[in-house]
Amino acid sequence: MEILHDEHQQKFYVITENLESHLHYVKLDNILDLNHTYVPYQLRGKGIAGKLVEAALEYAKQNGFKIIPSCSYVDVYFQRHPEYEYLLN
Repeated sequence: MEILHDEHQQKFYVITENLESHLHYVKLDNILDLNHTYVPYQLRGKGIAGKLVEAALEYAKQNGFKIIPSCSYVDVYFQRHPEYEYLLN
């Protein structure tokens, strides 16, 4: 699964079965506010949302950003993966 990043539209996304799953964010100086995750109903339960979050966290780590987990899915992801707490703003 190849996660793509569109900085202009401020999203990480993947097209699967002609359907787009995405994680939107807002960039605020050195902070990424991860504010919305969407996976189409037909594709849920396949780990796509987790892969989107992982891509965003890797991007943040490589580029010196901190994270605000405004999206409830992202917030739960941080609770389940405390190894990423250092990225929290």
